[in-house]
Amino acid sequence: MSAPQSYGSILSGGIWSNNQMLVALLGLCPLLATTTSATNGLGMGLATTAVIVCSNGTVSLVRNLVRPEIRIPVFVLVIASFVTLVELIMQAFFYDLYQVLGLFISLIVVNCMIIGRAEAFASKNRVDRALFDGLAVGLGATLVLTTLGGLREFVGQGTLFHQADLLLGDWAKAISLSLGEDFQGALIAILPPGAFIGLGLMIALKNLIDQYAKRRAAARAVPAVRTDPSPA
Repeated sequence: MSAPQSYGSILSGGIWSNNQMLVALLGLCPLLATTTSATNGLGMGLATTAVIVCSNGTVSLVRNLVRPEIRIPVFVLVIASFVTLVELIMQAFFYDLYQVLGLFISLIVVNCMIIGRAEAFASKNRVDRALFDGLAVGLGATLVLTTLGGLREFVGQGTLFHQADLLLGDWAKAISLSLGEDFQGALIAILPPGAFIGLGLMIALKNLIDQYAKRRAAARAVPAVRTDPSPA
């Protein structure tokens, strides 16, 4: 049996090296459809994080009680229960944002990223590690959703975190930025092609950073060549 992953590797994997949205390209439906603004991306990311943390923890708790033949239907039922709970909470406290994200909140049930973590990790690990893995993967997804939403919103509309108060309260009006009503944005950024372009740029940037890090690590691993100044 292989040694369990450390918490550090779980965190770095969920946020960066194994980010499900940038590496496995899972969860593309909400990623491409809801990221017309940073606020929408952040709201979707937080909802996804809540579902994946709760479902991971529950799957880990019941993993020894579920027969292998029915594990996938059970996992889907667990995820659907928490999605329904998140939907009800959003309807009660964040109704205006729910009006924007409502359809895609429901689609979290069939998000391959969540069922994938339940099957690949939560069903094989203790509840503490399953919860931490869900948090790490959720944070990674939230960062991608918010970043892509902010990029598209800024390029397309000249604003950043517009209507953040719908999610975070009145104090969030202070973090909203705007280049003014005269700003002529690129309409393509907030249309579907802009989502694909933005995602492609983010994946390319991640690959460049990873390649640079690998080159630096390889250079440090090569021992320095020592020259002998004395004559032969």
